[in-house]
Amino acid sequence: MSEEVRCRTSPSLALVKYWGKKSTRKNLPATPSLAVTLGGVYTETGVRIAERDSIRLNGENVDLDRFLPLFAALRRAAGRTAFFQVETTNNFPSSAGLASSSSGFAALTIACARILELDLAPERLSALARLGSASAARSLFGGFTLLPAGGRAARQLYEPEYWPEFRIVIVLVSLQAKPISSRAAMEGTRKTSPYYRAWLHNAGELLQPALRALQGRDIDVLGDIARLSYSRMHAALLASSPPVLYWLPSTISVIRECQHLRDEGIGAWETLDAGPQVKVLCLQADVDVISQRLQRLDPEMKIIVAPVGPGPVCE
Repeated sequence: MSEEVRCRTSPSLALVKYWGKKSTRKNLPATPSLAVTLGGVYTETGVRIAERDSIRLNGENVDLDRFLPLFAALRRAAGRTAFFQVETTNNFPSSAGLASSSSGFAALTIACARILELDLAPERLSALARLGSASAARSLFGGFTLLPAGGRAARQLYEPEYWPEFRIVIVLVSLQAKPISSRAAMEGTRKTSPYYRAWLHNAGELLQPALRALQGRDIDVLGDIARLSYSRMHAALLASSPPVLYWLPSTISVIRECQHLRDEGIGAWETLDAGPQVKVLCLQADVDVISQRLQRLDPEMKIIVAPVGPGPVCE
């Protein structure tokens, strides 16, 4: 048995958004999600067998409650009691709307399974990662992925090389942790938003045209669908009681600038998750002009250009 297993995974950015749970106990998604793995940003996790469970994220101790269902499932799969000492780091802001839970739970699941010498298929690992974060089920794969509504595991639709020109310009408008977690906001939306049922219906309707656009590498159609998806998700959030608004003034400035770019014939389609950060879908040919225009809005904003990312790397 290895003394330590290390694993690196990348966040999964949903183009058609997952928001809402079909089952909170099993952490099953209420909506389908079509996603792309982000290259260049990642979580790196090291796991050792220890006398008790512990997790440190970027050098700080983390509360274990959210991780216990995953640890329990791993112990059952191994048929023995083992405890995990976990050290994990992100090379991007945590809990700030960049899907750090997707890469975090994916890396943790793989590293723990390997330290336990479990030989599990990717689908099984995906189902285990989902216990911690539904979007983590997608981060088990590179390229473009799909997690169906109610799905226990995600599947890869296309390898990273499928669309070489596809890029995601990540605009970090704030490095602060968001004020309310995605999990809490999701439950608040489900329980109180009058738009929640409409959101569930519309999320499903967007999936098939998005799949066709991805199959045809049609970024105009895929970008428009991604904009509809995030807009409808955030409308449901705003209608919650109390309302949830993650956006900052710079968020809105970036959204408006993307509209100006499209009006000028430059392909820049924004999308947002539960946080203030903006991700802009585009092709490589337009990356420079998009990055320059967005940077002009605020020189303090950090911009990262991500290609379609690979699957996990472990040692």
